[in-house]
Amino acid sequence: METHLEKTKDHVDHGLGPDPSLLIVDDDGPFLRRLARAMESRGFVVDTAESVAEGIAKSKARPPKYAVVDLRLGDGNGLDVIEAIRQSREDTKVIVLTGYGNIATAVTAVKLGALDYLAKPADADDIFSALTQRPGEKADVPENPMSADRVRWEHIQRVYEMCERNVSETARRLNMHRRTLQRILAKRAPK
Repeated sequence: METHLEKTKDHVDHGLGPDPSLLIVDDDGPFLRRLARAMESRGFVVDTAESVAEGIAKSKARPPKYAVVDLRLGDGNGLDVIEAIRQSREDTKVIVLTGYGNIATAVTAVKLGALDYLAKPADADDIFSALTQRPGEKADVPENPMSADRVRWEHIQRVYEMCERNVSETARRLNMHRRTLQRILAKRAPK
């Protein structure tokens, strides 16, 4: 069986440096497993966590060189994981995953030391590029960014879910007529 150092030697060629350790923290199990496999195939030595508590414990036990942290987790806020990583290791490159409703929180994460934030659903190529970009480099603009209509639809869906699918409460919070909201919810997502 390979030791951690033997695995590390194989991964230096990917431009990850001598420490390719990556911690991914996300409570969406299927997404977490897909992303972990994709990052392993790109040369990272991946560890995963599905909660804030598990993320904090793993970042204290073995502080990673790289981290991908979802801000909204079932047991709390991903910002707590970022703080725990920063307490253990200053040079960790952290990327934050966020929904469109959490852009302000993502900005806070960047102030805490995250390199960048990506809107979910982000793909493995975007995450890899963000993790490996050089200081001062900016990530490329996505080739097919979401349209304004799609962003609006995503926001409405998020508020609808937060209101436990209660149309009246969602309409009140969005300052929208209930029937207008019902028509929007009945349609397919715009491209």
